[in-house]
Amino acid sequence: MRIVLGVGGGIAAYKVASLLRLFTEAGHKVTVIPTEAATRFVGVATWEALSGNPVSNSVFDDVEKVNHVRLGHEADLIVVAPATADLLAKAATGQAGDLLTNTLLMAHGPVLFAPAMHTEMWQHAATQANVETLRSRGVTVLEPASGRLTGSDSGPGRLPEPEAIFAAAMALAESAVGATASPAAEKPLAGRIVTISAGGTREALDPVRFLGNRSSGKQGAALAAAALAAGATVRFLAAHMDVEAPAGVELVRVESALELREAALKAAVDSDVVIMAAAVADFRPAEFSDTKIKKVDGEDAPVVRLIRNPDILHELVERRNAEGGQQLIVGFAAETGDAQGDVLEHATAKLKRKGCDLLVVNQVGIGRVFGQDENSVVILSGHGAEPQSAAGSKSDVAAAVVDRVGAELARVFPAL
Repeated sequence: MRIVLGVGGGIAAYKVASLLRLFTEAGHKVTVIPTEAATRFVGVATWEALSGNPVSNSVFDDVEKVNHVRLGHEADLIVVAPATADLLAKAATGQAGDLLTNTLLMAHGPVLFAPAMHTEMWQHAATQANVETLRSRGVTVLEPASGRLTGSDSGPGRLPEPEAIFAAAMALAESAVGATASPAAEKPLAGRIVTISAGGTREALDPVRFLGNRSSGKQGAALAAAALAAGATVRFLAAHMDVEAPAGVELVRVESALELREAALKAAVDSDVVIMAAAVADFRPAEFSDTKIKKVDGEDAPVVRLIRNPDILHELVERRNAEGGQQLIVGFAAETGDAQGDVLEHATAKLKRKGCDLLVVNQVGIGRVFGQDENSVVILSGHGAEPQSAAGSKSDVAAAVVDRVGAELARVFPAL
């Protein structure tokens, strides 16, 4: 595969040398185009030595080869890392002041940006608008990682690790090829928009404390990775998670059940599939204290009154049905047995109440499911199909759920 690797002018450029090595060791032919600023962090000689190809950032080098047109035309994939705020702005506004921006304008294949910048720069409204513009044109913009930045600062804006960028790039390239060459059975969600929620919501008591749950987000992240591999565009609604969101998703971060409700209703409008895998709090504190609740000698402990959170899954189903939509909705049920019934009995009743198309059921408890790498589920159908079991790693379970989603789309909503 012919890859153009654009390198932006940021301190994270040194990590891109490892990304280049991953590409070349996988057998790909890589042309590196650093910006002028990038060469002040990592020199041209390094890029030439690692790629085995000449390196330039000028449209006036090798003019007879018309590189500013040829490179974008010939590239099977263009990856830009680190994608600085400046590069994102130039790409979004169609500027063509150097060889890299010219090449981006001439791109015929998929394009992936791996952003890296200071947190305030990433979160600035201008940068977010540029990212939204690029994504609306079909460009993949990864979410930056969170962690240590230049100096002592930490936060979102760190370049994803080279291995994560490599995996996202290969998945993007494979998806692009699969859209034209792979049989539908190999990409059951090709062309579909899939919204997935993951992690555990947190309901604030005061500025310090919250009511939460043990969800790690591992199963939701595995579902997102499986949906990406199946060819879907994935919107990932992430509550509190112990793992990073997969590279390549459209990430929306939420904290509370009310925030998740707002994000889910918005994302579901044009989604083909909604998978609600997040562990959503059933209740939230009725009152929020603006200051930390303190214990006072001689006074009783405060009483926390709870109120119900909205039933997001049921609301999504009701809205779909009211609007006559053909959207597949999948719920997750973390259940425990009790005197009133076992796990499957409770889950079957829940499926009837919720009205969703599929309900993925697992038995939870201390040391079971939450935070673990293994899972065992039963997939119940709202359309009368026999229950289906899946077990193994959470990636194995995710693959089984995504395969079932693809089959349900073809069976229940063939015109979707």
